[in-house]
Amino acid sequence: MRAVYARAELESLLDPESGPWRTQAGESVPLIATPVGLQPTEAIRVAWMSKPIGAISSVRVAAVHNGDVLAFRLEWEDPDEDSELLDNDSFPDGAAVALPAAEGAPLVLMGAAGLPVNAWYWRADAADSARHVTAEGLGTSRTLDVDLVKAHGVWNEGRWRVVIARAMDVGVPGAAQISPGSDTGFGVAVWEGSHKERAGVKAFSGDWKPLTIDPTPAGGKA
Repeated sequence: MRAVYARAELESLLDPESGPWRTQAGESVPLIATPVGLQPTEAIRVAWMSKPIGAISSVRVAAVHNGDVLAFRLEWEDPDEDSELLDNDSFPDGAAVALPAAEGAPLVLMGAAGLPVNAWYWRADAADSARHVTAEGLGTSRTLDVDLVKAHGVWNEGRWRVVIARAMDVGVPGAAQISPGSDTGFGVAVWEGSHKERAGVKAFSGDWKPLTIDPTPAGGKA
């Protein structure tokens, strides 16, 4: 997939219906269930052994950058808008984009020792904010900050449209460093709140998908 250049401010990129996205058809990315055997605790593995995981089967993904910020637009079908965390048995919808923060980092294991994976994580109960997460293996996820990643989600007529964005160069240990004109990989994950999906219980894209970030044209900053 290509992250195409668009002369657009961050505010425009965060609107999933704005001009920069109207010309981007994106790609349909199939999702699979996270294997129950890879859940981080025995209690989770036992609880989900006989339950279906991964209610969302595909998500349409497009990517745009403005020379400084890389943004992903995710769109998927979901008949229910789960946008509140009400109690221990009610969970919000969510989505994340993952990028390797080190060459060779395995996505399916959420990284490994010394090989971090960086996730930009949005949840519907905080529709206009997101978390910046790093992990070096299953069950090791930790939040780097809650300011660098920006997001905006809109649910309408049975579909979520969510944009998740971050400055490409942030200089934070554990974060993916990205630049125009480079190649990397990406992954996506979706949590269906109505199916009580949360934490490691989710649908995800499997191995890394290729991502080429278009060069910024001369004088082409936002």
